[in-house]
Amino acid sequence: MRKHIFNAGPCKLPDATLENTSKACLEFGASGQSIMEISHRSADFLSVYEQAIALFKEVLSVPSGYSVLFLGGGASMQFCMVPYNFLNKKAGYVNSGTWATTAIKEAKLWGEVVIVASSEADGFTYYPEFTVPQDVDYIHITSNNTIRGTELLKDIDSPVPLIADMSSDICSRPVDVSKYALIYAGCQKNLGPAGVTVVIIRDEFLKNVVTTRPIPTMLKYQTHVDKESMHNTPPCVNIFAVKETLQWIKSVGGVKEMERRAIERAKAIYDYLEDSNLFRAVVKAGSRSRMNIPFLLKEGREDLEKEFIDFTKTKNIVGIKGHRSVGGFRASTYNACTMDDVNVLLESMREFEKKYV
Repeated sequence: MRKHIFNAGPCKLPDATLENTSKACLEFGASGQSIMEISHRSADFLSVYEQAIALFKEVLSVPSGYSVLFLGGGASMQFCMVPYNFLNKKAGYVNSGTWATTAIKEAKLWGEVVIVASSEADGFTYYPEFTVPQDVDYIHITSNNTIRGTELLKDIDSPVPLIADMSSDICSRPVDVSKYALIYAGCQKNLGPAGVTVVIIRDEFLKNVVTTRPIPTMLKYQTHVDKESMHNTPPCVNIFAVKETLQWIKSVGGVKEMERRAIERAKAIYDYLEDSNLFRAVVKAGSRSRMNIPFLLKEGREDLEKEFIDFTKTKNIVGIKGHRSVGGFRASTYNACTMDDVNVLLESMREFEKKYV
């Protein structure tokens, strides 16, 4: 039986992605080879790659003048690559959660970092308001915070190059890509299996690459733009799966439909949490993520945490346990999560609450 999957990553994927990728793993088309075996230089795989790029540009309405890359190393590699390439003197960072904090730590290796806003003192329970400084090389934001459950649901106007880690909300809503110099996202949250990262970079922004220090070949964005992500062997299976998910997104109505579904899922869970006598929300209203919804037991009832986790397993629910750094629970409701999944979770929470309240 298919589980009700709320994993924070790797994510639940559409059935079409699973079915078509599994078939391609046995034999890709009529090639007599698995997608795991086929040469990334072959015409067959180049067609897959070109389709994936074209679909991504179409689904997210990427304007001309931008390159789309599929790279390895996850978003964590981008924490390093961004400042390595673009931090010349000073960069601005918004500290809105755990992964933003990690990105800041990496950036400090290459130059001065200004924290333009932070909600750390309040346990990252809201997305901090900020003003973009004009004397920085770029400003970096994390649009959605997977662990802490906060999200910035608007595309800001910035007087300096704007860089965003969109790992856990990419393709879950329309985005005005033209406002960003660079967007990156680990695909394992909304698009595919772990192992491939998408990067959208404004071609003009490449002129801002720092020239005062050597940058290793594999850490240069220009390397991957020039070679169209083929400088070395890319994660072929992962790119195929991302292509299939993008095709699915397009077929059901695109990112506007993904946003409608995301709003519906998140509202149902938060409405319940607001009225519950046993569970409570963590994030303040106005900053609540549609993708990652952390919640806790009411004060004094924390002893029921393990029992609730065990109870959800009996309902074929997986992935509800909160991140080890914060505890509690977390429902990650990415693109492929259905209202049926959410309703099963809510019914389980109501049943558990009825037992103990």
